[in-house]
Amino acid sequence: MGRSFEVRKLSMAKTAAAKTKVYSKYGKEIYVCAKNGSPDPDSNLSLRRLIDKAKKDQVPAHVIEKAIDKATGGAGEDYSPARYEGFGPGGCMVIVDCLTDNGNRTFTEVRQSFVKTDSKLGAPGAVAHMFDHQAVFAFEGEDDDAVLEVLMMADIDVTDVELEDGVITVFAPHTEFFKVKTALTEAYEGIKFSAEEITFIPQTYVNIEGDDVAVFEKFMAMLEDCDDVQQVYHNAENMN
Repeated sequence: MGRSFEVRKLSMAKTAAAKTKVYSKYGKEIYVCAKNGSPDPDSNLSLRRLIDKAKKDQVPAHVIEKAIDKATGGAGEDYSPARYEGFGPGGCMVIVDCLTDNGNRTFTEVRQSFVKTDSKLGAPGAVAHMFDHQAVFAFEGEDDDAVLEVLMMADIDVTDVELEDGVITVFAPHTEFFKVKTALTEAYEGIKFSAEEITFIPQTYVNIEGDDVAVFEKFMAMLEDCDDVQQVYHNAENMN
């Protein structure tokens, strides 16, 4: 990848209200994943990954259990995925992933985030081809060559392994997520991941400077306020 991994998504929750919103987003995603597949994380690997991620983000167990129970009961809302792509402040590229039970409402809210910050909402596929859909794992370590050997011995299609400041980062196609996690967990007893997720990694980056910084922050805040928005990916950096 040519650079250390930086998580490019909505900022971590810092207030009770923000945490509640994060819990709601996870609850919705877990519900959809359990409803569309199996409610058993042992047989639904996507659900297992999502639950592990929720726990790492300190989502309470009762939120997770309630979402799975809701899916098991067969009742509840009918959510559909929606993705919007475009160009944000400073010309950065943006992918907005949503889960919605009202496509018109979601489109209107997302579109307003673009319009009110002089950004441009594009057609489907407008920028996604400039991102790589990757599984990313980061953990403390010093021997990236040994890690690469472990993964190759497990017949894993590795994109890249990087070492920077005592942190090893593994990039692999998103379909290899569980193979990578299993191989690393078995090879390194007690390994603790500072990052383990499936995300979109930009192929190029755009510096956000000057007046664009405040506009970009407003843009992200507006998207964060949209209840249907689950994740925002972008290629903006150096925002100061």
